[in-house]
Amino acid sequence: MGHNHSHSSHTHTDLKGRNLFISILLNIIITLAQVVGGIISGSLSLLSDALHNFSDVLSLIISYIATLLSKKKATSNKTFGYKRAEIIAAFVNSSTLIIVAVILIFEAIQRFINPIPIKSGIVIWMALLGILVNGFSVLLLRKGAHGNMNMRSAYLHLFTDMMASVAVLIGGLFMKYFSLFWVDPLLTILIAFYLIYMGGTLLKNSTRVLMLFTPNTIEIKEIVNILCKIGAIKNVHHVHIWQLNEQEIHLEAHIDFKEDIKLSEFDQILVEIEEVVYHKFGINHVNIQPEFGKCDNKKIIVQD
Repeated sequence: MGHNHSHSSHTHTDLKGRNLFISILLNIIITLAQVVGGIISGSLSLLSDALHNFSDVLSLIISYIATLLSKKKATSNKTFGYKRAEIIAAFVNSSTLIIVAVILIFEAIQRFINPIPIKSGIVIWMALLGILVNGFSVLLLRKGAHGNMNMRSAYLHLFTDMMASVAVLIGGLFMKYFSLFWVDPLLTILIAFYLIYMGGTLLKNSTRVLMLFTPNTIEIKEIVNILCKIGAIKNVHHVHIWQLNEQEIHLEAHIDFKEDIKLSEFDQILVEIEEVVYHKFGINHVNIQPEFGKCDNKKIIVQD
């Protein structure tokens, strides 16, 4: 099966890189502004939003580097190139989301115990600035977030921070008009739990790819049953299915044939196998080891 890498895919990667770079600059500006505003106003939720923004800057830089690396070509000692760089970036970024969330919860509990008055006016204006900047960054990355775990991790960082700014704005209004200062740490905790939920899902998905687990959408026994219906095939065993990244799913298997067929006949059957697994399961890289009368372990899953 041929594997095409069109010029349009490289153009899309360049566009992702540009949008990430713009988002990095914007988030550096908003982070500095929120730190100053949080210190002056005494708002924990504003400082927590600034901390989250700082984690956004780091995650966006990681995503940007991963995007650049993913464009590098394969070499003799790096035969897959850097195609997994974006998965590693997603793993790191989702981990930081959870770490930041735990820090926020700890700080919010301390603020519940020792509440202090907050200058709500600064909180409101900084929150509005955060909504505008993060909202624009979210729009920049939204398209690239579909089908790319790295971009999705960066998008989630920015989207959750935009929602955090919305929560901070609401908290600022409550503090300004009702003097309800406990709203500040409460919103911080709600933001933190949301981060844990979103980060946990992404961490789980990126871990599955890094650990070479079979994608959840694929059932190995179903593939084996379908392939065994091809007339010349006697048995399918020693199967491995994994994702290299979100674009490439690999299948490796040993196949017993009923007869000692010619190589040209095997090539025809291989084309049929590739078409079946691609159209039904989205598997686009196939490596088959043909066998005839070989005495080896015939189990579907073999632990070497």
